[in-house]
Parts: sequence; structure tokens; C-alpha cells
Amino acid sequence: MATMVSFTGPRTAQVVEEATRPLGDAEVRIRTLYSGISAGTELTAYRGSNPYLTKRWDEAGRLFVDDATSIDYPVDGWGYEEVGEVTEVGPAVTAVHVGDRIWGTWGHRSETVQGEAQAAARILPLGTDPRIGIFSQIGAIALNVILDADIHVGETVAVFGLGVPGQLVAQLARLNGARVIAVDGIASRRDLAKSLGAHHVLDAREGSVGERIRELTDGRGADVCLEVTGNYAALHEAIRSVAYSSRVVAAGFMQGEGSGLRLGEEFHHNRVAVIASQISGVAPALQHRWDRYRLASTAIRLAVEGRLDVTSLISHSLPVSRAGDAFQMLDERPQDALQVVLSFGEAGE
Repeated sequence: MATMVSFTGPRTAQVVEEATRPLGDAEVRIRTLYSGISAGTELTAYRGSNPYLTKRWDEAGRLFVDDATSIDYPVDGWGYEEVGEVTEVGPAVTAVHVGDRIWGTWGHRSETVQGEAQAAARILPLGTDPRIGIFSQIGAIALNVILDADIHVGETVAVFGLGVPGQLVAQLARLNGARVIAVDGIASRRDLAKSLGAHHVLDAREGSVGERIRELTDGRGADVCLEVTGNYAALHEAIRSVAYSSRVVAAGFMQGEGSGLRLGEEFHHNRVAVIASQISGVAPALQHRWDRYRLASTAIRLAVEGRLDVTSLISHSLPVSRAGDAFQMLDERPQDALQVVLSFGEAGE
């Protein structure tokens, strides 16, 4: 039997057994080494605030409707930050070998079976820190924010929220030629962003961020603001901080009603465009060249090359047997952690 993490109810994460399945001729079996926890999307399922738990997503109409729910507890095997090692290959497999390390998305489970082509496209280079592999999806999310932002060399970009995606967004914005202002209320996150290349850091709790960003931009405001908090008040401050007739990219997974968002103020008077960035799609102008695989593989390549620092974002590594403790920490004490990683050990403990 394999194992996986299951949300058996609100704020309850348990490790449960999961049946393994036979290997097909053109498939490979991958033993999970590490699985990272998303402190955004995953916590909405852990807490019970995810709209899929209270409404049904109508794919055809692209609407949430009230006639049913899309998911119910137990919520099994969530997670999208995984890396593992090939332990078995089918007799027809030639492009993947036992011992290869594969990055991808298969949830907090001790093993997965994948087709040869999918695994072969996701092999980490020899000698790579395998933990880099857990950042493929969150790296893709961050890179998609940058594509949606349409940043130009020499522009000033303000990043609101310096959790894992915000730290990645700040680094990528700098790689894209921007002067980066990083905003967060947690000192350790600001310090990390500064060490990773942010040009200025601002404490979100001290005074008006909008005014301070204008002081840093000769009164103009940021050319683009990137909201990566999932907090309505932060989105409002991002709208206040951007230049006239400019763009705010909202990437945080907002929950509930929009308390703190006052659209009759700067949004209305400064003709601000608010763009939603979400990993299910790429900006229409780029869809002929970019897809989710290119986003993820680009993020991994940048990390392997050392141009994107991802391992510095890891604050905790716990055995998967302590998954409940890990989720409780992220839920109750988010200021104490950044990227939390579950280790599956030699035997997928």
C-alpha cells in the first residue's frame, strides 16, 4: 500500500493508505521524495473556505452555481509541488530509467505512476538538488503573473505579499528588467526579498504604502503592481500604488467577500486595470507560444541554472507523518513559515 495526505474534515489532515496499481508497459513508477505545501490554494481546502466545497463549478458555463458542490470531504491527495525518483519502468520504456528524478504534480502521496512521455519531459539534470523539483507548479504560477504583467525594462514593479509565490514573482520581475519594490508586513520575508535582489522593501504595517511608492517613483506610482497576498486590503493598496491608467495583476486566491476593497476611490479615478492571473490560462496574446508545460519547465530551468533561487525559500522540512502539524502551523502561525516541505524518506514514510 502507498500513503497520501487526506483532509478528512475542516482543519484535519491525516496520512491514510492508498492502493497501488500495476505498471503498464509504457509507464514508470515514481517514489516521492519531497512534496511542498501551497500555503494558498491548499489551505483553502484545509480550512474549508474553498468555493469548490460550497458550490459547483460549471465548466461549460464557467460559473459557480449553488445546486451542488464540486468536492466534498475527505479531500484526498491535494498538492501540486512534488519530486520523486523512478523505482520501476515498464518493459516498453526506453527514455526513462530507474534512478531518474522527476518533477511534477501528483499530490501529497508516496508514489505515482506516469506515462513514459510525461515523465521523460520532466527529468531533473544529474546533480540537481531534488528539492528544486517541487517548485515547478508554483514557479509556473509566478511566471504566469510576470507574463500577465507585461513588464518592460526600466519599469518599477511593486510586489505585494512575500510568501513563496511573491518571492518568486519578485525575483522574476527583476530578471525581466524591473526595479522591484517588495511589500510585506513580516520582517523576515522583507529581509529575504532584499537578499534575493529586491531594490526596495516596505513594511505594509507602517503608514501608507501608496504614498511611499510614489516617493520612490518621483510621484508617478509603480508602473505595475503585482498582488500575491489573497488579501482584499492589499489589493486595494496595490490599486492605490499604481500609476495613472496602469495595471494591477491580482494573483492571490481571494476568499469570501471583498472587505477592504473600495473601488470608488483610486480604481475609479485613476482608470486602473485589474487583471486576474490564474494558472488555468495564459494571456490571449501569448497562448500560441506559452502553455502550462512551458511555464513549469522554464521555472525549473531557471532554478537549475541558478538564475531563480528557490531552495532559500524552504523554511521547514517535516516527515509526511507530521503533515497534520505542518498544516496546523501554516494555518495558525503563517508568519513562522515560508515553504514547508513534506519528506517521504527512503520508504515513503
